[in-house]
Formats: sequence, C-alpha cells, structure tokens
Amino acid sequence: MSLALPVFKSWVPAWLIRATIFLVIFPGLLLFGLSTASGAGAAGYYGIEPADVQYSMVVFYAAVAGFFALERRFFIFMATKEYFILSILIQMGTAYVCFHTQNLYILLVFRFLQGMSNCMSTSICITLIFGSLQNERAREVGYSIFYCLLLCITPISTIITAPILNAFDYNVLYKFIIFAYIPGGILLLVIMNDVRLNRKMPLYQLDFYSFIIYSSILCLLGYTLVYGQQYYWLQDLRIVWSLSATVLLIGLHIFRQLHLRRPYLNLEVFKHRNFNVGMFLIFVLYLIRGALGIVSIYFASILGMDPIHIGYIMVANIIGIVISVLISSRLIVMKRPIRLVWLYGFVLLLIFHAWMWFLFTTQADASTYVIPLIIQGMGAGMLMTPIIVFAISSVPEHLGSSASATGVFFRFTGFCTSIALINYFQLHQKNNHVNRFQEHLSGLNTLVSERLAQYVRALTNKGMAPDLAAKAARGLLNRTVDSQAQLRAMMDYYLLTSIVLIVVLLVIALFPKLNRTKIDLKSNQPSPAVY
Repeated sequence: MSLALPVFKSWVPAWLIRATIFLVIFPGLLLFGLSTASGAGAAGYYGIEPADVQYSMVVFYAAVAGFFALERRFFIFMATKEYFILSILIQMGTAYVCFHTQNLYILLVFRFLQGMSNCMSTSICITLIFGSLQNERAREVGYSIFYCLLLCITPISTIITAPILNAFDYNVLYKFIIFAYIPGGILLLVIMNDVRLNRKMPLYQLDFYSFIIYSSILCLLGYTLVYGQQYYWLQDLRIVWSLSATVLLIGLHIFRQLHLRRPYLNLEVFKHRNFNVGMFLIFVLYLIRGALGIVSIYFASILGMDPIHIGYIMVANIIGIVISVLISSRLIVMKRPIRLVWLYGFVLLLIFHAWMWFLFTTQADASTYVIPLIIQGMGAGMLMTPIIVFAISSVPEHLGSSASATGVFFRFTGFCTSIALINYFQLHQKNNHVNRFQEHLSGLNTLVSERLAQYVRALTNKGMAPDLAAKAARGLLNRTVDSQAQLRAMMDYYLLTSIVLIVVLLVIALFPKLNRTKIDLKSNQPSPAVY
C-alpha cells in the first residue's frame, strides 16, 4: 500500500510533498557542515583551536551514527507527527544554545544532541521518501537524488553561509538554522494526516548500554584521529588513553553483540564477502573525498580567495555531481556491471587528483580549476549510490538495518581518517618542507640578502621607515617560504591519494566476482545516517 494516501492529505500534490520533505531535510544537512563553513570564524568566535572545530563536527557525526539503531524504536513507538515535532524542537533548541554559548564543552554536548535529533527527523523523511516509491525505477531515482544532495551539501553550505559570515559573527549561522526549520516544519504538519507509519511497539528492553558503548567508541576514535597529529600521537598521554579506551570498548562491544539475543548491530553482516568489499570501497571514497577540502584551503590560503568566491567556483563541483548521478542511476537501471561503474568513478577521481597535482601554484586564475572540479564531482557522484546499493544488496533483508548502520561506521571512520591525514600533511609535512626551504636558503645567503635589500629599497621608496621596511621584507620572505611549504604538503597529499586510487582500481579490475551480487533496490532502504 502506498504511504502517500494515508500519510498526506488528499488535496496535496506530489510536487508539494517532495518540496516539503526537501525543506525539512536541508537544514539538518546544513547542521552537519556548519562547523566547517568557516573554521577560522568558529575558532575565533568560541575562542578554541581549529582542531576543536573539527571535533565538534565529528561529535555531531558520531551521534547520528551511534543513535541510528536505537532511534528506530522511538520512531515506531511515537506517532509520526508528534515524533517529527519533537525532533524539530530539539534541533531548534540545541541550535539556540549553540547560538548563545561560547563554552567548548557545552557546544560539544549540544552538538551531540543535535546529531541525535537530526537522526530522528531524517529518519522520518527517508521513510516518507522511500515508502512512497514502489517500482524499481522510482526507488533508484530516490536513492540517486538523496545521495546527490548529500554530496552537494558541502559546496552548497559554502555558498549559503559565506554571505552570512561576511556580514555577521559566526554564531548567527545557528540563528539562521533555527529560522530555516520553520517553513518546512509548518508545511509538513499542515499536509500530513495524524497517522502512524508503523505499528506501535512499546518501549521495552531498550539497549541503552550498547548505545553508550558504541557512541563512546565513535567519539574516542574521532578524538584520536582529530587531535593525534597535534599532540604527536602516542607521545601524549591523552592520545594513549583515548586509543586504549577505544580498543577496550571495541572488544567489549563485539563481545556484547555476540552474546545478545537482539544485537544492537548484528555482526553477521561481515560474513558476506561482497558487503565487506562495499565497506572497503565506501571507506576509501570518504577518505578520498577529504581531498576536496584541501582545494578549499588552497583557494583561501594560497590564492587568497574569499569564501563567497570559493562558493561560486564550487558550483562547478555541484554540476559534476548532478551529471554523474544521472549517468550512474541510468547505468544501475540498465543492469550494467557494477565493476564498470566503479572503474568509471575511480578513474575520474584519479584524473582529478593527478591534474590538481600539476595545478598547485602560488598564482593562478580561478577558471583554471573549473573543469577539474567538474571531474571530481562526476567521480564522487558516479560512486556514491552504486557502492551503497551494492553493499546493502549483499546481505539478506533481515540484516538490512545492521548493514546500513555498519556502513555509517565505515563512512565515519573514513571521514575521520581523512581529517587525520590532512592534519598530518598540514602540520608535519609542512614543517618538514619549511625546514628544507630554510636550509636551502641558508646556503644562498648572498642571493637572499640581495633580494631582501631589493624589498627594503622598494618599501623605503614608498615612504616606509628603514627599520619597518626591513621587518616587512623579512616577513614577506617568511610568508613566501610558508606558502611554498604548504603547497608542497598539498602536493604530497594528492600524490598519496593518487597512489591509493591506483591500488583501488587494480583491486576492482582484478576482482571479477564482484558482479555476482544482484542489485535489489526493493529489499532494503538506506539508513538516515548517510552523511
């Protein structure tokens, strides 16, 4: 039976239903990327370090991933409309607290609550979307549109938030989120009937212990990966204790799930080989996606572009995503070999990374990067839906929920690992290059002295005092060295990701058994925790 008839009022057209669901989902997606909308702005407003800003986003992600398995019980217990109102009120309330507070620990607590409530509202929207799509073609379109939106959320967030940050303080973004929930929330309440999407099940035997253990694992793992390079990894007791606790809790979690009658996450999903392959590929995809953040850093710190213009150039990435999602969805419906689709996607990503390696320079025109960004978007869009559909189709239907939740863990881990790698190259490798450049310059004392003298004379001729001119010239030289070192670190990162992509392409090409999984778009639907 179609959910569209009992859930929504008879006078509501289909286009209004879809538009309303989009208006409800979109602010929640913006909440995820809010921490990275302006890392410097968030760090400056809250008086925290850039790593703290990254960790606030990781905590939000950990809450979404950790609460997914437990959230379903609350969804079934409460009526849909009341459950939706509760989730919206919690998100608006937590955003209000984040708008007013400047305390890091309060921010982290309420970002975690935001993640939980975001999982609630997204769960409703996902159920409404996929419950009303009955045929395979419609469900495939639903998958593609949803994952297309997820891939586009980072550049869209930049486009939306840049003008706001240009005129207001960082915390105003949370006020914007509060008002952004109002149109979609009111519309959904108006067009929905008072019905349930599932048969009511009482709240008993809720596995809060597994939720606490699993969420703690995610938060501690994220802490280790985000702060590891800053604290020099195992040289710092904080990282040692965090990593030790993570390992112990993982062991406890596995032991508990193997002995529970109703596991929080059913580990039987790992008995299916192709599911493991899908998890490996989704981990790699999220690891590689982090390289796009390097491009944004390059535009801002090396080319000196402001956030508004970075958002404009990222439109090219959105165009690439939309094009490739349309192509990949068509290939899935046509039953083309899944390996072929993956090869297309990873080849496009390899082209982007290899091309960008040659384009990193201190001076360039923004239009130079339009085509590479389109290619990057096409690569990511070509892979996202096919990999996730392949992984979920690899397990029996009764394991679909655990498969989705486990997939979120691998996406979370890939996301955090990309942050760790970027921090490593931005901190460690950059310092190595700075030291090499300084050693090289120390052997060219005469040339350096002559160049500094030229800078001093030029600045003195413009009316600057000689002592200030000398300081400015030395600062200009140091800035040049820093820029070159940062460029070299970025190139090193892109070289590493290119090597990883080559290895993945070889694995896919030499693994013909991958095509034996039958893609079934009807058996399982994606989890709400799909960021």
